[in-house]
Amino acid sequence: MAIELDEAITQAVALIGDSQSLVRVVLSGRRRNMQTPCERIDIRPVQIKDQIHIQVIENDGRQTTAKNFLPTEFNSLALLTSGFANILVEHVTGSLSIRISKKGEALVTRSKGSNEQVLTHDRNKNRLLNANDPFLVEVGISDAKGVIKPSKIDKYMQVEEFLRIIAPTLKNAIEAGQIHKPTKENPLSITDLGCGHAYLTFGAHQYLQAQGIPVSVVGIDIRPKSRDRNIAIAQKLRIEKSIEFRAEEIAETTASKTDVAIALHACDTATDDAIAWAVQSDAKLLFIAPCCHHDLQSQLSDIPEPWAMMTKHGLMKERMSDLLTDALRAQILRLLGYRVDVIEFIGGEHTPRNLMIRGVKTGAKPEAQDIARYEEMIAMWKVKPALAERLEKELVRSTSA
Repeated sequence: MAIELDEAITQAVALIGDSQSLVRVVLSGRRRNMQTPCERIDIRPVQIKDQIHIQVIENDGRQTTAKNFLPTEFNSLALLTSGFANILVEHVTGSLSIRISKKGEALVTRSKGSNEQVLTHDRNKNRLLNANDPFLVEVGISDAKGVIKPSKIDKYMQVEEFLRIIAPTLKNAIEAGQIHKPTKENPLSITDLGCGHAYLTFGAHQYLQAQGIPVSVVGIDIRPKSRDRNIAIAQKLRIEKSIEFRAEEIAETTASKTDVAIALHACDTATDDAIAWAVQSDAKLLFIAPCCHHDLQSQLSDIPEPWAMMTKHGLMKERMSDLLTDALRAQILRLLGYRVDVIEFIGGEHTPRNLMIRGVKTGAKPEAQDIARYEEMIAMWKVKPALAERLEKELVRSTSA
């Protein structure tokens, strides 16, 4: 639901100000034409020496810092208006989610539910996935006693934070009518492209099922060994009727339709294969975390000025090509009728590949300005994105309509 931004912020400030019921706050993403103080901020109440404090954890993509404030000293309004595009406030009886559009509109979602307020200073985060969930044991993230293995903490955190983004976006899409309401007869279809050991595949299946959302999940990976391993786990968990695995190339998969497409760290142009398949399969939601941007980097030979200053060093050229690749991917999706934002889905301490392209299909026609910007960028850098090649027909049809 869209409401006035000031009103939404006021509601969030009020919830945050009630330290007796506040569970946590997450600020992420960046508003258009604004610069945030860091990449992500997590806020929660903690008890220190019998007194409630507000703990603020900031992550700048390289390191994490934490500060504690007395409630009377904490200025939540300043943080909420400091440029973040996504605001999540969880309290003991539900949550408030605010997504600020590029036009400055507040898209608000409220949900009811029971959240536990844990005030211990060094506590484990309120998790979506319990460490002793049988699927975590079977895929090797948890040990036989239901404790996360030290070597798998980063992987566990990636799955956990991926789900924190999927859940509210899916809820919003269902409420907006962009995705049908899942039923047993017509479950939500999810396709994980390049699923590997299927940590996220199983995680999405188990979490959404636990939320009462009927799902039908398909995991695609080129390796037959991964397919056979994952099928065996599904059978052991007795969920093989609602989750399946196929050993196929993403670009040549026999899967044909899906509501939700996800791809976590498909390497280089495999990410483009995943996005292209999702678009051609009429996916309504895309959650893409890219990895290894070699294709466009190899095309950067005639650098436009004054950008040669940025690309004469190998490391900076690599990072520039990463940004250029994902910016063009996001723009292509916009031209094809998706509302797109690019966000951090997890802190950089857990993986350096922590960027996510999130797309919601609205069917909106591209604006002339968006078409012009894309064409100017392509001409300036003299590149042809792999995704543009895979979706050439769709782009021509969309931009010439």
